[in-house]
Amino acid sequence: MALKISEGARMRHVPISRVNISQLIASAVAAVLSAPTLASANPPAPAPNFEAEKCYGINLRGRNDCAAPGAHSCAGESQISNDPKSWIYVPAGTCTKIAGGSTKPKS
Repeated sequence: MALKISEGARMRHVPISRVNISQLIASAVAAVLSAPTLASANPPAPAPNFEAEKCYGINLRGRNDCAAPGAHSCAGESQISNDPKSWIYVPAGTCTKIAGGSTKPKS
């Protein structure tokens, strides 16, 4: 197999060895396998600078502040909106006033 490289008006063939292809494939596989590890490295959201409470069931997809037991481990990982096990910080006393909001995880 050869790769054509332009040199002005002339083209020249550069051989691609099996080793180069193997290295390329190994690099691609390593990148794909490491992506979930890097994505799951999200820390919990920092505590807000206001008096807050955790409110479950009102998050947007990928916009939760932390864990949902059995689903994901931390911030930004929820796969669905209004996840009954994911929470976000809201000002204290407002969660139960929000449609679908609960101060405890729902089953």
